[in-house]
Amino acid sequence: MVYRVIAGLIGAIMTVTAISWIFDPSAAAASLGMPYLDGLARSTQLGDFTAFFVFTAVMCWLGAITQQGHYLQSAGLLLFLAAVFRTLAWAIYGAAFATDFIVFEVVCAGLLSFSASRIGRDANII
Repeated sequence: MVYRVIAGLIGAIMTVTAISWIFDPSAAAASLGMPYLDGLARSTQLGDFTAFFVFTAVMCWLGAITQQGHYLQSAGLLLFLAAVFRTLAWAIYGAAFATDFIVFEVVCAGLLSFSASRIGRDANII
């Protein structure tokens, strides 16, 4: 049960962020430390970031509801890759090191991976 709650909590955070990208994208961009872009760049910004958060939320919710770990692994992998590429942006391209975001992504990825490895076991016990 606790593994479903973990996935659901992470899913809730991702859902709130996705909703922000849909209904108040300028605030969502600001919350991630970026300007709200114009023109084609805005289309890319809104499309990519909304898709990122909606996908992660959906995978978390599906994993929590169906108790299928592969959904949680998908969400965890996406978050982990975001942390990896943020780190590469810092190391290679001179971006600011986004400590808070990287830590959050790695912790959530770890929790989702751990939950994925355990969630099926809970389903079999009940």
